[in-house]
Amino acid sequence: MTGTPPASRPRLPAPTGLARAALRSQPASFVGTLVALAMASMIISACGFLAETGVRAHPTPHRYASAPVVVTADQRAHLVTGSGEDRTDAAERVPERARLDVARLSRRAEAVPAVARVVPDVRLTVSARHGDTPFAGQGWGSAPLTGTTLERGTASRSARELALDSAAADDLGARPGDTVTLTTPDGDRAFRLTGTTASARPSATPAAWFTDARARQLAGHPERADALVVRTRPGARPGPTAEALRTALRGTGARVLTGDDRGAAEGSDIAYAQETLTALGFSFGGIAALTAVFTASGAVALAVAQRRREFALLRAIGATPRRIRRAVATEALCVAPLAGLLGALPGLGLARWWFDALRDRGALPDGMELLVTGTPVGAAVGTVAVTALLAGHLAARRPSRTAPGLALSEAAHERFRPGLVRTVLGLAALAGGVALARAAGGAGGEEAADLAPAVVLLLMTAVALLGQYVAKCCAWLLGLPLRAAGSAAAGLAAANSWAHARRLASALTPVVLAMAFCSTLVFLRTSEDEQTARQQRAGLTADHLVRPPAAAAEAGAGLPRTAAHRAAALPGVSAAVGVRRAQVLVAVRSDGTSLRTAEAQGVTGTGRALREVQDPGVAAGSLDGLRPGTVAVDRLLADGARAGAGDRLDLRLPDGTRTRPRVIAVYTRGTGLPAVTLPRSALDGHTASAYDSEVLVRTEPGPGPDAAARTARALGRLGDVQDKAARARAADRDRAVNRWGNGVMAAVLAGFAAVAAANTLVMTVAERRRELGMLHRIGATRGQVLRMVRWEALLVAVSGVGLGTALALATLTPMVHALFGAAPTIPPGLYAAFAGAVVALALLATELPARQALRAHRPRR
Repeated sequence: MTGTPPASRPRLPAPTGLARAALRSQPASFVGTLVALAMASMIISACGFLAETGVRAHPTPHRYASAPVVVTADQRAHLVTGSGEDRTDAAERVPERARLDVARLSRRAEAVPAVARVVPDVRLTVSARHGDTPFAGQGWGSAPLTGTTLERGTASRSARELALDSAAADDLGARPGDTVTLTTPDGDRAFRLTGTTASARPSATPAAWFTDARARQLAGHPERADALVVRTRPGARPGPTAEALRTALRGTGARVLTGDDRGAAEGSDIAYAQETLTALGFSFGGIAALTAVFTASGAVALAVAQRRREFALLRAIGATPRRIRRAVATEALCVAPLAGLLGALPGLGLARWWFDALRDRGALPDGMELLVTGTPVGAAVGTVAVTALLAGHLAARRPSRTAPGLALSEAAHERFRPGLVRTVLGLAALAGGVALARAAGGAGGEEAADLAPAVVLLLMTAVALLGQYVAKCCAWLLGLPLRAAGSAAAGLAAANSWAHARRLASALTPVVLAMAFCSTLVFLRTSEDEQTARQQRAGLTADHLVRPPAAAAEAGAGLPRTAAHRAAALPGVSAAVGVRRAQVLVAVRSDGTSLRTAEAQGVTGTGRALREVQDPGVAAGSLDGLRPGTVAVDRLLADGARAGAGDRLDLRLPDGTRTRPRVIAVYTRGTGLPAVTLPRSALDGHTASAYDSEVLVRTEPGPGPDAAARTARALGRLGDVQDKAARARAADRDRAVNRWGNGVMAAVLAGFAAVAAANTLVMTVAERRRELGMLHRIGATRGQVLRMVRWEALLVAVSGVGLGTALALATLTPMVHALFGAAPTIPPGLYAAFAGAVVALALLATELPARQALRAHRPRR
């Protein structure tokens, strides 16, 4: 018999003992793994807190707190396609507010025995003193909702009467019986003040109380109300009354709300906040989580691969593959939960900072709070634990299955032997990324933008799976100038990089990740900003813009519809067009059937007058035919909707009303200008505000300075007069939240990728302590060893910058070309900053641990 007798075989410790010994003997490797997993947990938990807050946020009733039952319209627009089992409903929240037919629904509701009274509720904004004093206009029937009572006089009883908040009446110097002139959507109107009021719940904007019918008329929808407040008879309970109302209103689309659900009828702030948080938590969170898991698994795999000598020795003394894999799994279970918990705390801090920043910028309502539960923490801990287990298991498969006789010889030097499965999957990811990039290049703009994240993720996956091939190519290509330099340190760096492709690939992947994602997010925004500014400069040909005073605009008021006619009648004005801005929903079919939000403008006058103040870059059709029942639309939106000049456009107005106007023109400047242009009458009764947003004014050519000054002063009596530069600055402020959001997402991903890259580089240098110490002992000076490490770091940095730039360009080029027909805008200074940061990171993350390693291996004298 041959072999070692069983009695003489060394006794191997249990997997838990092996794990504890590994943790004691290789602390640097496990610290690197802990950092990578903790960062992944931070990203996942932060996005989880935001997503859970969005899902579970519930509006609390304030205005309707004293109303037993509230009836409101369905606030979602529905696009139903197919039938039977194939029936789908692509529903989207309406951009503004869907309203109820007062007469029809009130009759049905009042027929319910338990209902005592139905009060239509509507809100609007009026102003005094040329718009400097805004008022919240309401119908007197809604006064009990706000705890408002008469202090002096009587309530309004006719269309020419009103009651005012007592403090506001004193500010205007008005008493009951006086006449007060207010600016309404219909122009300046005189009202007789019948009384003054006091409220138990005063608001920042004082109230003006009209009759219910007059309030609805001033709001621009005389037959409709925001909601119906149902007053029940004595002894009637809200629950049974609501059920009876649902039966009575069946088939009308109305929603009957009681309890906390009444808060949903007060406005869309919470609803939009929910959509913002869930989109941020799930959409960006999904990409961030995949990135985090991706890099964390790479760090775990690197830590396991660095211990190939240890596994080889264990195999040589009789350890079975199963025992080694169980030891790796035990190590993962020791490190991953701790890392998950450590990462969840800064994750909560990141989520809270992000939430507060969104609220400060108006994206979230003031009363909303971040929801903190253990669910995101559990998800983060579970995700990093599963990641560590899977990554460790896959990385330990090859060393654990190597024959004992070959284990030590294979551990002595790294072999270039990428796995067949990794190679096949990597080639498939590369082919998929290239195919999607080509598809994005030939698709419509919005579809190309939707494909962009998939393109960059597929290409990044390909780089990770084909990392050893990529590392060999980079080592060969950049090794040529290093060898030609004639320096011993440079030549040794080139040889090391070529011989250790796996190590180079591990260091390269997070660097490429940081460069690719940051470049894609940031340069997409710079490209959009550049094209938007160009289109605004070329598309806005008006000489002056008249906008409402700032106080009125903040309160929701605007310019009366008479402002454009008054401006057009002024001497020296050749054209004046009133513009009401809103958002609409368009049925697009390029990515399946769905509803997409688009900015729209309703304009007064003819298409010829519009051409005087705007040049949207008409590519097909003509604006001359703009009249009720027609629409002009931007090229990108038209491509998505599969509609050209002469076709019908499936459109939902701001309140969700469906219409199908005929397309009379397709234009190309829908990024700098609104993407949908309608007659203003098409929006009447369908927007929250009946005011115009602005008036665009074109003056006659060649007036003298005095005439131009007189025209400007006359326009100033209508509102605030601005030029095109001021309009561009205002539009830039409107985009500031989106720009900030993209910047934060880029910073989060860049910060995570930078830490992951630095962590990986430190781990690779820490593995080479013996190698660096041996070079020092056999005669290489400290400076020569450090120069070699610097050259290797530069090779990693240059390779990472080059590959990351290539991936970003592969994503950006087709997307920006499809969106704007132009190349990406890449500011040289910003790109240089990104590249410089990558180089500095690589140098610092390699030289510092190299210096530490050399101090630990000083040659003895």
